[in-house]
Amino acid sequence: MAEAALFETYNRAPLRFARGEGVWLVTESGECYLDFAAGIAVNSLGHAHPHLVEALKAQADKLWHLSNLYDIPGQEQLARRLTEATFADRVFFTNSGAEALECAIKTARRYQFSKGHPERFHIITFEGAFHGRTLATIAAGGQAKYLEGFGPKVSGFDQVPFGDLDALKAAITDATAAILIEPVQGEGGLRLVSREFMRSLRSLCDEHGLLLILDEVQSGVGRTGKLFAHEWSGIAPDIMAVAKGIGGGFPLGACLATEEAASGMKAGTHGTTYGGNPLAMAVGNAVLDVVLAEGFLDHVRDVALVFRQGLESLKDRFPDVIDEIRGEGLMLGIKAKVPNSELLMAMREEHILAVPAGDNVLRLLPPLIVTAEEARDGLARIERAAERLHQTGLKKSA
Repeated sequence: MAEAALFETYNRAPLRFARGEGVWLVTESGECYLDFAAGIAVNSLGHAHPHLVEALKAQADKLWHLSNLYDIPGQEQLARRLTEATFADRVFFTNSGAEALECAIKTARRYQFSKGHPERFHIITFEGAFHGRTLATIAAGGQAKYLEGFGPKVSGFDQVPFGDLDALKAAITDATAAILIEPVQGEGGLRLVSREFMRSLRSLCDEHGLLLILDEVQSGVGRTGKLFAHEWSGIAPDIMAVAKGIGGGFPLGACLATEEAASGMKAGTHGTTYGGNPLAMAVGNAVLDVVLAEGFLDHVRDVALVFRQGLESLKDRFPDVIDEIRGEGLMLGIKAKVPNSELLMAMREEHILAVPAGDNVLRLLPPLIVTAEEARDGLARIERAAERLHQTGLKKSA
């Protein structure tokens, strides 16, 4: 009855979780699942993290919502901490990644307009990208399956093949305002943008007067072992969209920009009703308390090494099931030889959760608090799933 009242836009797994603790989820019937999906990289600090819970409860007793008609101290604090820890000078808070990308797109276009170049509104994006589900962000992503049936595609997005520097250079015109890219394509199959390519992007933007926009909605806030994935390449963007992990499970996004890139966004040019509300700000500040603490990112890198090495070993042992291990830090992917849906189901039978992606990949996105012991538990479960699929394959070929 409840399902019949919902839009039929999701193919949901037949699992009903009642509570969570750390890296574990517990169903209504009491079954425990190792959560290496983390709400699609959202539950960065796991479930019911005591510091986040306390911050939310304390704020709930004070104020829930004010709107941006008034000063919100939590916004000022979180914005200051984000700018101190990153390239940025300015922050606009949103409720989601898609909204953060909308703000980033508008900021880039408005910048060129304010500099006397209203014709410069095109943004170059890359095949396999995913930037959200609004009309503008599905146009930016360019994937036909998300565009179909929604009328004319929003204009101003020019897509080039992933990793093709020559095609990128050829796509730059007098109408180009910016380049938009995910340092690690999540939905696109855990495809890592090389550090050399990231540096080339920065150079091209500087050469042609373009803004570099990074979509770190999934790869940010410690997910790759750095606070943000672009730090591995040693470059800085002009604008960056952040969400998912920054809220630790509470709806929160942000658009970060340099003073120059944000210079066109004057009063009245953009707005939000719920963005930056006191509840979200309390949780966002609590997340940074943990992620910015000394040694936390070292922990992420250490556990990621254990997990990555274990996955590579499984690839060697089950070449008929696992084709390739991709990604960085605790944003990893298994490119499967079998249909990724089969591997997903086999893993689910071992009570470990993952997230499907493009290019026949399964994403493994454990909470950043995962221990080496829990990572090894996950590896053992994946091993049993791979063994089952291996045996099934042997029977089919017999």
